[in-house]
Amino acid sequence: MPKPGIVAAFCAATLSALCSSARNPENPEDSIDWNHLDDFVVVKKRAGNFKLSGSENAFKIDRSELFKAACCNLGESFTTNPSVDVNYSDPATGAKQIKLLGLSGSYVQLLTETMPNLRGAARPYALRYVPGPWMKSISVSKGCSTVKNGFESMSGQIDIEYLKPEDPQGVAINAYVDSELKVEANADANFHLSPRLNTEVLAHFEDRYMNHDGNDDGFADTPDIRQFNLQNRWDYFSDSYIFHGGLGAINEKSDAGQISHSHDRNAAGSSTGNPLYEIELRTQRYEAYMKHAFIIDRDHNSNLAMMASGSFHKLDASYGFKLYDVDESNAYAQLMFETDFSPAHNLSAGVSYNYDYLDQKLRQTQSLDEPGVVKEKETTTGAYAQYTWKPSDKFTAMAGARADWSSMSGWFATPRINIRYSPVENLNLRGSVGKGYRTVFGWAEYNYLMASGRQLVIENLNQEASWNYGINADISIPINQETIKINAEYYYTNFDRQVIADYDSDPHSLTIGNLSGKSFSHTFQIDATYQSSFGLSITAAWRLNDVKTTYNGRLLEKPLTSKYKGLLTASFSTPMDIWQFDATLQLNGGGRMPAPYRLNDGSWSWGERFKAFPQLNVQVTRWFRHFSIYAGGENLTNFKQKNPIIASPDPWGPDFDSTMIWGPVHGAMAYVGIRFNFGKL
Repeated sequence: MPKPGIVAAFCAATLSALCSSARNPENPEDSIDWNHLDDFVVVKKRAGNFKLSGSENAFKIDRSELFKAACCNLGESFTTNPSVDVNYSDPATGAKQIKLLGLSGSYVQLLTETMPNLRGAARPYALRYVPGPWMKSISVSKGCSTVKNGFESMSGQIDIEYLKPEDPQGVAINAYVDSELKVEANADANFHLSPRLNTEVLAHFEDRYMNHDGNDDGFADTPDIRQFNLQNRWDYFSDSYIFHGGLGAINEKSDAGQISHSHDRNAAGSSTGNPLYEIELRTQRYEAYMKHAFIIDRDHNSNLAMMASGSFHKLDASYGFKLYDVDESNAYAQLMFETDFSPAHNLSAGVSYNYDYLDQKLRQTQSLDEPGVVKEKETTTGAYAQYTWKPSDKFTAMAGARADWSSMSGWFATPRINIRYSPVENLNLRGSVGKGYRTVFGWAEYNYLMASGRQLVIENLNQEASWNYGINADISIPINQETIKINAEYYYTNFDRQVIADYDSDPHSLTIGNLSGKSFSHTFQIDATYQSSFGLSITAAWRLNDVKTTYNGRLLEKPLTSKYKGLLTASFSTPMDIWQFDATLQLNGGGRMPAPYRLNDGSWSWGERFKAFPQLNVQVTRWFRHFSIYAGGENLTNFKQKNPIIASPDPWGPDFDSTMIWGPVHGAMAYVGIRFNFGKL
């Protein structure tokens, strides 16, 4: 197989398969260190959430960590992680967003196997487009990262690795059902057609068969999502060439909103004759990708690679009488060259091209007029160079720069640098500084806010720009033949330009506009992990956020953002990994609410701040040779945000608002599932 380098991502799964026969068939991603002593083998498992060794502050979540929770999709994959939060943006539509370094997910560059993906109109609902059982691993890089993948990483990158066609041949099936009658079925199958050619089929189905209204406000707590998701992936390799490619399709129907009038549960309509307030989203998405890698010089790890992808995303959305339809096309291509001048010097250089086109129709009034038309198009071309210097195992420096030209924003430059220094064994110090940019397609990314009585106003938006600075220290401390790993980090993000959602200035409109003033984020986190040789693993973490933005001339805390977070996870597996027990306790801190106002009935819309709240998740897994059964519960503290939807009895009125979400909208939930691994059929 080729040496690591550009093609390492293509080959990693194949290399790992060489040891698969010695692994738990239900945990193929468990990394094992082998130390042979005569006829004995000492086996030590690596944690499923582990830090990567490079100059970036990055960590990887593998399948053994993902299996500690139900992990139905990407949005549910960070339950046990202290760094990444996932919150509802709007319970009426089910939109969720990642938060990293105290900032919303729009500042996290989302990649699938190192290629930018799920942009624009796909962004609000992207977390449910990636089924959990399809994922091989998730890599998270904090702060400014490599310039290879573009300029959009402002608070970090999340790179999703799918299961590979070259993985061990076989068929696996996962089935899941919860107490709210959400049903999921997933299947993946690998076929090795020849020693060099492999293919894979990934299939996903989900549906919800019950409307749940735990707070009795007449609105479904979660939308009824029916999704079909299918991918076919191929790989081919020879001594000097590697190919990966695939096709994917998603068809999703999401129904949410009012399921009965809250003051008369049996009424067909309200006293004023208004119909039920319904939210309907119809999504079709098609995508394709290909990767080619040519090995030029094995001795110097010289490689030439070309990657390309394309997608078509169609969304037809209705929020009561409001309409938003979009046809979005995206094309991306990158040509890159990498070589090692020597073991201490590496150079990567390349050019890239990105094209976005959005044809949008929208209407916010109850009239029968034709919807307005908004068309947006951006073409971005760029080039980068990145140099890595590693004179010894104690020091690594990675410096890179990009120059890009946008048809909307003109020329801009992206410098970044990451440094790692290890002064003593088991201690790593890291520092980083770099810039990031982002083009905002306002209606595509914020259309879910139309599920409100507020009028959504989107101004002419500038390109966002920010600087990110970070320092990090991690140390491994041996204690009685065991190890405690401690990590501490601080990040500061300062925005030169930013697009903000102003909830404060007008209670009956929501303006998406350009920043006028200061905006920044300070984040400090400390976490510790202990993993014993007898199957026990414990992680404790604490994070503080100070996120402030200028709204209408006043520098205020960013609303609906927790000031702190505490996390405690515990995992225990019995000998031979027959039983596994996992528990996660979170304490989410309070924060500021947007400026409250008087409703039509004279009451206040909400308080000035929201309080801290706990959440507890548990899961028990029983492993067998070719299958496993898991059962668990989420939010077992049964904490629910009171009145998540403002003025729910009158959704057609001006006070109706479903965007004031800071906590869970549904209570305790139980689930059960089964995973089959048939191996080669």
